[in-house]
Amino acid sequence: MRSLRVPPGSEATVAWLQTLPAPVRVVYEAGPTGYRLVRACAEVGIGCVVAAPSRIRPAGDRVKTDRRDAERLARLLRLGEIIPVRVPGPEEEAARDLVRAREDARGDLMRARHRLSKLLLRHGVVYEATAWTRAHDQWLRRQRFQSGPLAIVFDECYGRVVDAKTRRDALDTAIAELAASEPYVDVVERLVCLRGVSTLTAFALTVELGDWRRFRPESLGPFLGLTPSESSSGERRRQGAITKAGNSHARRLLIEAAWHHRPPSRRSVTLERRRTGKPLAVRAQAERSGRRLHGRWQALEARGKPRTIIVVAVARELAGHCWALATMD
Repeated sequence: MRSLRVPPGSEATVAWLQTLPAPVRVVYEAGPTGYRLVRACAEVGIGCVVAAPSRIRPAGDRVKTDRRDAERLARLLRLGEIIPVRVPGPEEEAARDLVRAREDARGDLMRARHRLSKLLLRHGVVYEATAWTRAHDQWLRRQRFQSGPLAIVFDECYGRVVDAKTRRDALDTAIAELAASEPYVDVVERLVCLRGVSTLTAFALTVELGDWRRFRPESLGPFLGLTPSESSSGERRRQGAITKAGNSHARRLLIEAAWHHRPPSRRSVTLERRRTGKPLAVRAQAERSGRRLHGRWQALEARGKPRTIIVVAVARELAGHCWALATMD
């Protein structure tokens, strides 16, 4: 086994691979480098797979170097033990980047709001009503401070909030436009018939999971890290917290949507607007899903389960209902 360092970029790597005796197989770990190398290899007829990072390093291995990782990947590829990730198309990858940019903007807005509210709290300025509404924004604009440095800090924090909100709203508009186009519009319009699933959530789940038909409904929970961890030996079974493996963004969206199934199903103007014009079979399936998920919540609550555990269980089942609507003929 020999190793070689190549300069950054797929062109130099592919050129070196073409000098090797055929057949050549390539593997690399999924990460910030994206999928340019696998596409460049496909163009010249070289087989390349992208390995799932969570399935590579053995438990207890505390030494991580580029050379060790490359050698381990080569051995796993030779043994046929590589678990590949799905490689999205360029347009699908761009849509995923758009969704993740919106997620970053949401996080930036949350942190900016937190800094501003805690700045005011330290100086005894507290808003008594619901925060981050139009009335709250008008109240913030009326705040004045005698100290020059404090006024500068307040203006900076408030400006960060406005900037982050503007970025988030612009990304929301772009996502809504893309969700209304092919090939996403059909699946998105079905998913929004579910309670708690807005256009943003439906589109984000679609681009994060890719092809819904590559899953089975029971496999979505483990894929998204919504199943309990387990450490069992002999006849003793011990389960712990959820694994939190897989896509954290999709998992958070499903858990947020699951909270909407705690109250009983009732007529909602927003939900009825989203269901208007949809096929009768889709609306009926969504209605059955809502009743089923609410019943599941009630049953677990009657057994005394904490709500944090209930919402994860409902989110895991909600993923299966999303699959049923997305793959409906």
